[in-house]
Amino acid sequence: YALAVQTNGGILVGGAFTTLGGQPHGRLGRLNSDGSVDAGFNPVVSNTVICLALQADGKILVGGAWVGINGTTRQYLARLNTDGTLDTAFDPGANSAVMSIAVQPDGGLVVGGLFTMLAGQGANHLGRLTANGSYDWSFSSDADNQVLCLALQPDGKILVGGLFKSLGWTACNYAGRLNSD
Repeated sequence: YALAVQTNGGILVGGAFTTLGGQPHGRLGRLNSDGSVDAGFNPVVSNTVICLALQADGKILVGGAWVGINGTTRQYLARLNTDGTLDTAFDPGANSAVMSIAVQPDGGLVVGGLFTMLAGQGANHLGRLTANGSYDWSFSSDADNQVLCLALQPDGKILVGGLFKSLGWTACNYAGRLNSD
């Protein structure tokens, strides 16, 4: 369900699989640039990985329909270090699946999904976190139904797609665009 290319050429692969290249992998793995499996990268996610994003420092954001990673409880959203170990300082949590993540130039994280709570705050299917995972109160938008995909435009505006009929308190069917705030 998800791919991301690291600056070193590593290819992160996320989904519902339990093997990758014939080797056991718990729904998340990394391929070398030649397509071979990176056996040294083997985090274990308890259920389906739906989205991946990379931060400027190389850390890996993982979202999906799961509640544990590397044997530690995490609610649908986690951050891994570049070697696949869990970044224990990042634990915002959501109350349902995270379907999309976009990293803004300032390091902020726009998150979309099925959730109505993000980092312990009310966030209807869409919210923003600071780079450290705390809820960003300056971002004021929501959707009346699931947000399934996000993309950033060069001017900072946020493209949003999903099953909603209202985005940011404005009627729009399934796709819309928000200002960066």
